[in-house]
Amino acid sequence: MSFRIDPRLPLTGEVRRILADEIGKAIAHLEMAREKPEQGLHKCRKRLKSVRALLRLVRSGDEPFCQTENECYKQVSALLAGPREATALIETVDRLADAFPEQSAGGGLDPVRERLVLRQHELHAGPGLDAAINAAIAACREGLERIDRLALPDQPEQAADILADGARATLRRAKKALDKAEARGEDEDFHDLRKAAKTHSMHLSLLGRLWPSPIKARRKAVDRLGEQLGELHDVFVMRALLGAEGEPVGPADDTKLLRKLLKRSEKSLTKACLAEAADLFGDSPKRSAKRLARKARDDLAGSQEEAKAA
Repeated sequence: MSFRIDPRLPLTGEVRRILADEIGKAIAHLEMAREKPEQGLHKCRKRLKSVRALLRLVRSGDEPFCQTENECYKQVSALLAGPREATALIETVDRLADAFPEQSAGGGLDPVRERLVLRQHELHAGPGLDAAINAAIAACREGLERIDRLALPDQPEQAADILADGARATLRRAKKALDKAEARGEDEDFHDLRKAAKTHSMHLSLLGRLWPSPIKARRKAVDRLGEQLGELHDVFVMRALLGAEGEPVGPADDTKLLRKLLKRSEKSLTKACLAEAADLFGDSPKRSAKRLARKARDDLAGSQEEAKAA
């Protein structure tokens, strides 16, 4: 099933179809997580992000439904955050080792990695993970039963305005986060920018040829930015863990090299993310949404007329 809105079909039916497909896949990934938590949890959270991005895109068309369902899947994702983060922290150490091979060649990161692997095993092997998976599956299944409650305007002009509103809201969010990241550079600013970039990437997939600019190049650039912002987020999480009480990552002697490499990585990633985000989100969100609305109205109307004629 395609993660793309078919302009030849009514918007309500398309959104229901995509929601059902993504939530169904999320449930399948949760079942996988019982045996392979590293893979299953990561894939499930990606599907949940896709669901929430779709709900944001069409929110103005049925705000009560979209707001309620978005909060539901936000809570489901939060249930799985701890176990997934445990894996991401190990991946962060591995990325640092690959990025700075000379500095890490002596095994200076090994004690930290060993502690993180033990921490991951404890989270994945304990009863808490099974309980979280069961609760997440139950919530997703209940969500599947509510999909038919969604009702959106299906007339081409109204549908185009809904899609443009959703896209504009995410672009506005990205621009606001970018401005704050440039001015303050706080962790939360880059986190907001990351979430907006991820959502925008999914909107590009959902809108397909309705997006007015060369979509393949933009999608590639947005995905690259999302990956870099994800790595930067993991650096921030690791840095916070290093500052936590009880030295969960290890004593100062064991974390000395990690602190040094995190600082270097953060500096490099911050610079790259700001430059790429400025290229992508420096334009006016209102102007971009107007272009999208014009093209979407024409394409939706034309596609539905073709479908009727066929």
